[in-house]
Amino acid sequence: MENQEDLAKLLTAEMGKPLAEARGEIVYGAGFVEWFSEEARRIYGDTIPSPASNKRLVTIKQPVGVAGMITPWNFPNAMITRKASAAIAAGCSVVIKPSEDTPYSALALCELGSQAGIPPGVLNIITSSREKTPSVGKLLCEHPLVSKISFTGSTAVGKILLKQSAASVKRVSMELGGNAAFIVFDSANVDAAVAGAMASKFRCSGQTCVCSNRILVQEGIHDRFTDTFKNAVAKLKVGDGFEDGVTQGPLINSSAVEKVESHVCDAVSKGAVVVTGGKRLGDKTNFFQPTILTGVKQDMVCAKEETFGPLAPIMKFKTEDEAIAIANSTSSGLAGYFFSGDTSQIWRIAERLQVGMVGINEGILSSVEAPFGGVKESGIGREGSKYGIDEYLQIKYLCFGGI
Repeated sequence: MENQEDLAKLLTAEMGKPLAEARGEIVYGAGFVEWFSEEARRIYGDTIPSPASNKRLVTIKQPVGVAGMITPWNFPNAMITRKASAAIAAGCSVVIKPSEDTPYSALALCELGSQAGIPPGVLNIITSSREKTPSVGKLLCEHPLVSKISFTGSTAVGKILLKQSAASVKRVSMELGGNAAFIVFDSANVDAAVAGAMASKFRCSGQTCVCSNRILVQEGIHDRFTDTFKNAVAKLKVGDGFEDGVTQGPLINSSAVEKVESHVCDAVSKGAVVVTGGKRLGDKTNFFQPTILTGVKQDMVCAKEETFGPLAPIMKFKTEDEAIAIANSTSSGLAGYFFSGDTSQIWRIAERLQVGMVGINEGILSSVEAPFGGVKESGIGREGSKYGIDEYLQIKYLCFGGI
């Protein structure tokens, strides 16, 4: 943590995240290093009762081998530590291909790892241009010395990597795209729900895989929630991540801005109303206004695709069943959120949402100690928590005879 400020400044310079958020990411990332260093001593095997008196049955866990990792730009520090710390603790060497947008954070971590005593060849970084990224990923997936692939990124790219890894039957972990529903029921505390929506939607300028992508509000509370939400969004400050008070940095590139613009234009053309925002700041910048839309329907692109930007589309619903049907009407299943004051409803909704992680009266669910991952087309495997190290271990059965 003595390098927190330098790492945070590097992160902000690379991808624009406000410095306060960047500092928080460094703390979060360091937590995985500490966590998995402690989990290394808890890689337990088992003794199994034998059906034969002259045999003893035992299992041990061994490292899977060299792990190839492809990491994203939105958390260029924490996504590396979450993967690499687990793998190294399990006994694997790692080869990391960081995003071409954020190579310096990865290189800095590698240098700090060397200074901390990680032996040469254990933690390795491969940087590449955007044009050569597909060929680097293909090489990692197909190389016979690589036993494991871990990827965080889009579902489309994840499917390509899965196909490339299939020929050599590699172990894979995939943390892919989301389309998180954020449901607010009539029984919810409106102020708490708005605070949760702000945290979930606008962190990293809406560029996280667990951001609320569809905000569903029950009709009895819809107008009050929307007004309160609008007032909260008005307090956000867009600008250079190094400036004091800035809460929203730029989007990662012009393509990201164009995607948000297209989602807004599509929704408005089909009847949605812009409550606030809705435009790029300046003609050629990567800054986009925090935006709220109302009157959003399921046929609009922003309701069907992950926006990955500061767009909050609000959909009105009547019944619990309707909300669940909308929330689950997607091939994604990473995270979901809901706010309710009804205990029975809380249990029903938590069990019915088809996602890997659920925030219940809470807008931030990531934690070093908790398993991170999705279902359906949002991924395979889990990262973090006590389960994360198992992604880099294989079980070996030992049968002792002649006892």
